[in-house]
Amino acid sequence: MITAERLALPYTDAVAAATEHLYAGVRRSVTRAEWELYAPYVARIETLKRERKAVVLAHHYQSQEIYRCVADIVGDSLTLAQAAAATPADTIVMCGVHFMAETAKLLNPAKTVLLPDLAAGCSLAESITAADVRALRAAYPGTPVVTYVNTSAAVKAESDVCCTSANAVAVVESLGARRVIFIPDQYLAAHVATKTSVEIVTWQGHCEVHERFTAAEIIELREMHPGIVVLAHPECPPGVLANADFVGSTTAMLAYVKERRPARVAMITECAMAGNLVDAFPEIEFMQPCNLCPHMRRITLPKILRALETMQPQIEIEPALAARARLAVERMTRVRRDAAPT
Repeated sequence: MITAERLALPYTDAVAAATEHLYAGVRRSVTRAEWELYAPYVARIETLKRERKAVVLAHHYQSQEIYRCVADIVGDSLTLAQAAAATPADTIVMCGVHFMAETAKLLNPAKTVLLPDLAAGCSLAESITAADVRALRAAYPGTPVVTYVNTSAAVKAESDVCCTSANAVAVVESLGARRVIFIPDQYLAAHVATKTSVEIVTWQGHCEVHERFTAAEIIELREMHPGIVVLAHPECPPGVLANADFVGSTTAMLAYVKERRPARVAMITECAMAGNLVDAFPEIEFMQPCNLCPHMRRITLPKILRALETMQPQIEIEPALAARARLAVERMTRVRRDAAPT
């Protein structure tokens, strides 16, 4: 993505030599002109990563020049949380949104965690507060609280355990409870309820990207592209999921593509997900119903470079609150993701 914020670093012979192998991995989706703007940042970021003993973690929704060129580890929220817990690096650069950076800090309180743009938020995280969780506990005494990782540290601190879309069913069933409170995503909660006998108490939260997809769009997509395989994220509305061939997390979708190799596929999620796979699977035609996450788009190469140069902005969490939130996240990382797949 070419934006006005770019600092116009020069594309030199040295930059070309250092980055040409990386361009080979994105040349189907990134033009040469775009690459000559990206490459100086990629080269400088790679140098600073070594100097700062830093690791770059990137979510599947990041753009290609980040996801395929400067990220050391890519994945869904659970993968990134587990990677953050295990990394020996001194500095973690989170190319995602605020709750992901907070999660990394919770699991690495002594490490420096950088989020290149503090305004990279999440509509789900903003849909519920710690006070809301306390009110739910009062309304359902003794009922454990399972909190989707797309929440603030303050909300996690009021929870029993966190989950992601990849391990939500496994986490719910690990509690051995007849009923659980599942917050904040209403649609993910509804999907989980179809996969377990545990009673699910929900909250009215939604993802601003996934809630915009409709069943009518999926039906029209099938009419226009006969034989297309439709993969949908469980944060989508129930009508979308009912019309999909497969429902799963971003990592589950990626596994489906790798294993099944459908000739034509639509990934009903943030459109960068499919964009990041175009070069890796040239034999597959990816149809991209394009709903972009404005928060993920806030992370750019110049901002990553600036974060590594200045070691700012850093994520800090009040220690007492962090200790409580950390327990919920650590319990999540101990639950096997594949115990009850979605």
